[in-house]
Amino acid sequence: MKKDSIEKFLEKIKKLEKSSKLDLSSDEDLSVAVMNLISIEEHLFFSYGKTKNGEFLKYLDEVREMRKEMMKKLVKRKEGEVWCITKHLLSASMRLFEVGTKYLSRGEKGKAREFFEKSYNLYSLFWGINLGFVEVPEGKKESEKEIRFISKDLKKKESISIFEKLGEIVKRAVDCCRE
Repeated sequence: MKKDSIEKFLEKIKKLEKSSKLDLSSDEDLSVAVMNLISIEEHLFFSYGKTKNGEFLKYLDEVREMRKEMMKKLVKRKEGEVWCITKHLLSASMRLFEVGTKYLSRGEKGKAREFFEKSYNLYSLFWGINLGFVEVPEGKKESEKEIRFISKDLKKKESISIFEKLGEIVKRAVDCCRE
């Protein structure tokens, strides 16, 4: 994987999709479902906090178990750091998206665009990790926990941020319009 170019990797994805071994469209839908399950967990937590009604905690636990089950279908690497990072990337992406839609509904398109871009950047980082373009080392030292960009093809373009690089990968690899 590390030695392959992005084009070769995308060719592999296309071959796998044709042989029905990989369906990124379904995975994209599942990632949005996981985002919403995380949001439901948050709402149940706040509902409990406001009402102190223990039923909300029961529902929270049930939704959490469902979210974990769905994440297992989506997140290929299940080590602690990768699992947790990807969960929080989806959660933050969803929250930034929601803030962006609120600004958009108020007619503040510039502010909305800023939040949408940040949301998409986090979503792209999620896919970068899950498609193997971004490595999250499992070290104890702070320097070993850095997220490192693997792709040599895109690494050559020094003026482009990691989020722009990952955004390009996601645009090419994850196409929800393919049926």
